[in-house]
Amino acid sequence: MDKIKAKKRYGQNFLKDESILLRIIESMPYNKNKLVEIGPGLGDLTEKLVKYKDVRAYEVDRDLISILRTKFAIQLDNGKLELLHTDVLEAWDNQGSLYDGKYDMIANLPYYIATNIILRALEDDNCEHIIVMIQKEVALKFAANEKEKPFSALSVITKLLSNEARILFDVPPTSFEPAPKVMSSILYIRKDASKSIEPGFKKFLKACFVQPRKKLSKNIASVVNKDEVLKMFEELDINENVRPHEISACLYSQMYKKVVNNGRNK
Repeated sequence: MDKIKAKKRYGQNFLKDESILLRIIESMPYNKNKLVEIGPGLGDLTEKLVKYKDVRAYEVDRDLISILRTKFAIQLDNGKLELLHTDVLEAWDNQGSLYDGKYDMIANLPYYIATNIILRALEDDNCEHIIVMIQKEVALKFAANEKEKPFSALSVITKLLSNEARILFDVPPTSFEPAPKVMSSILYIRKDASKSIEPGFKKFLKACFVQPRKKLSKNIASVVNKDEVLKMFEELDINENVRPHEISACLYSQMYKKVVNNGRNK
C-alpha cells in the first residue's frame, strides 16, 4: 500500500505504536455491545478490533475510505466491519445515534473535534462506554474532580452523566505519524443511563466558568441577579468567595434547578 500523507484539515495523526494499540484493546469493557470506531484512519486499530467484535466505523476522508475498503474487503463482506463514509457529527444529526442498539465508542480523535464528539456521545442514550485518545489537556478537563485545577464545565457534565471517568494512560507524540506537538491520553468514561441533563444546563455552566479563576458569584451574576445569587449561595451553603472549580457537580445541578424553578434568568 502506498504511503498516505496525513491531512491537516482532518487533524490526522495516525497511531502506529503496536504496544499502545494493544493497551487500548485491553482497556475495552467485556460485554456484548457493538463497537463504534470514529476515524479508523489507516485501520491499524480497526484490524485488532474486528478480531474481538463487530465494528461500525465512521470515516470522513474519501482517500482513507478507499484504502480501508481494500484492506478490509473480507471483513466488510462477512459483516465483521461496517464502514460508513460520513462526518460523524452529521451522522448524529441525521440518525439520532451512531448505532440503533447499545454500543461502546472507541476512537483516536482529532483534537479539533474531540470535545464535541465526546459531548455528543455522553448524550447518546445508546452509548455505554467511551474510550478515546485525545489531547491530555482536554482529557484532564473531562476526568477532573472538584478542587482540581482542570475542573471545568466539561468535568461537571461528565460527572452528572457517568459513573466513572478517568485517564487510563498517556501516549507520547512519538507513537503517532506524524507526531503531534502535545501529549495525548486515553480517556475512559463509563456512562450512567439513568442520568440526564436539561438543555439549558450547558448554557448555565458556560456562564459559571466564563472566567474560571474569578469568583463564581461574579460569573453567575451575568445570568442571575446579584442579590439572588447571594441568596442562592446562602441556601446551598456555598462560600461567596468560592471559585468555579471548587464546588461539586451536584451543587451546580442544584443551583441550576433553583435558577430555573425561581425564574431567575435575566
